[in-house]
Amino acid sequence: MTYCINCGEELPKDALFCSKCGTKTGTGATTAPSDEMRETLTRMSHEMEKAFTIAAKEMQEAFKVARNNIQKTIYKEPIVCASCGEKNAGSAIYCFKCGNKLAGKTAGKPKEST
Repeated sequence: MTYCINCGEELPKDALFCSKCGTKTGTGATTAPSDEMRETLTRMSHEMEKAFTIAAKEMQEAFKVARNNIQKTIYKEPIVCASCGEKNAGSAIYCFKCGNKLAGKTAGKPKEST
């Protein structure tokens, strides 16, 4: 089956001109998509779907790794005060209960205990 490239009118195979618009069909007609082309496009569609599924899984994994890395940098283990045994936030420099400087921390002058 052929169609006019100008107006899309369906034409008989032996038509030399479009009966609707008069366009010459020798250079202006086109054939309908063949079954082979449809099959190719269907296969391509399935392959693209597979590729997008793989890409989505890889992106989810990358986000998971990034999220874990961010959590590791934000979260610090609690620090136990050597003087009173209280657990303090990992970012603490001084014990919130007794005021003594926590082991391994450097910032400012150490507080005197009272």
